[in-house]
Amino acid sequence: MLKQVSIYAENKKGCFQNITGLLNDNSINILGSVTNDSAEYGIIRMVVSDPEKCVEVLKNNGYICKTTTVLAVECPDEVGALDKILKTLYSSNINVNYIYLSFNRDSGLPIMVMHTEDVAQVENILINKGYNCI
Repeated sequence: MLKQVSIYAENKKGCFQNITGLLNDNSINILGSVTNDSAEYGIIRMVVSDPEKCVEVLKNNGYICKTTTVLAVECPDEVGALDKILKTLYSSNINVNYIYLSFNRDSGLPIMVMHTEDVAQVENILINKGYNCI
């Protein structure tokens, strides 16, 4: 399981770059990210190399952010791989709230970062079905 940082950011020119600049200045690597926007504010979700430091840096610079536990599951780089994972979860009556893509820097394989209600339960289900959870 991983800690994800969720950042509530104003939807204006330069805001995202300001965040990435702060992370760069503090040697925090972005390992995966997804952004959801609305008219005035958006949510930037990131898996980073040091989530605690990331939250500290961003809060000290006026951003509202928090950490959330997420699951990262490695999947083959082939057609239907995500569909198989989701079918496994569906058959276990698991709802996936959101999902985004990253990759395993060691193996080079895609990693699906996902949020569910019970991350530990989902991790056990996937491991028992032969998946590699990071």
